[in-house]
Amino acid sequence: MSRLRVKSFGISIDGYGAGPDQSLEHPLGVGGPELMRWFFPTRVWREHQGQEGGETGVDNEIAKQGFAGMGAWILGRNMFGPVRGPWPDDSWKGWWGDEPPYHVPTFVLTHHAREPLEMAGGTVFYFITGGIHEALEQARTAAAGKDVALAGGAQACNQYLKAGLVDEMLLNVAPILLGGGERLFDGVGSDLHGLRPVRTVATAKVTHLQFARR
Repeated sequence: MSRLRVKSFGISIDGYGAGPDQSLEHPLGVGGPELMRWFFPTRVWREHQGQEGGETGVDNEIAKQGFAGMGAWILGRNMFGPVRGPWPDDSWKGWWGDEPPYHVPTFVLTHHAREPLEMAGGTVFYFITGGIHEALEQARTAAAGKDVALAGGAQACNQYLKAGLVDEMLLNVAPILLGGGERLFDGVGSDLHGLRPVRTVATAKVTHLQFARR
């Protein structure tokens, strides 16, 4: 069976995966982009932006893992966009423009139904109202044996962690304090259901922590 993997999830040293007051102007909340300061100079990021050059060291190698080899993705609704409540229409199509970075079927957790949304580059967004288990079942079917990536946000990760469904987790811990927002591990308790630290890589900008089932 394909594994569910939390892929390159950025958190602050006080545990927040997004800052306070998420909005259209602040997709990661106030101060949230600082979580990704290590990522923006990498060659992987610059290639995604259609730019040349970029750093090719350890952080770049970790960044590559964030997108490689996934057969499907799962997103919390806040990861898809700032719209809350019922969808007013189908005009919002994500933060990424016409070609999102996923390139495979991508399942959005939501309480409000919406028709699938096909985007350039192979990404199709499916809006799942039946909860985390239904989303994972559909994602595994779509992944056809490949692994399923859980992109976040923090609330979505916490639900899957609490249910013991996460098989691998890569956290990128930025040396900043956000002081509020969406905190990873809230409500999870003290049980990571068999996840154990298997790798720690520290650079000048970030500490990468990898957990997996042994």
